[in-house]
Amino acid sequence: MSHAAIPAIDTQPLPQPLPLGQIAPWALFFGLLALLALFFVSADQGAISIPSGTLVHEWVHDGRHLLGYPCH
Repeated sequence: MSHAAIPAIDTQPLPQPLPLGQIAPWALFFGLLALLALFFVSADQGAISIPSGTLVHEWVHDGRHLLGYPCH
């Protein structure tokens, strides 16, 4: 009796694409979070700071120099 080659059956389900309605709120949330981080790193000089004073400026001071933003 001859053993014929039996094709293997792939039983793993194919990945389904995510609907835009599920992605959009998360994309908006992380986009706004990124804009807030960009504000703190690039624009915050203490004069228009969300928390008053220069505390945030001092926290991100070295990062500003690393990214090439002038701060002095």
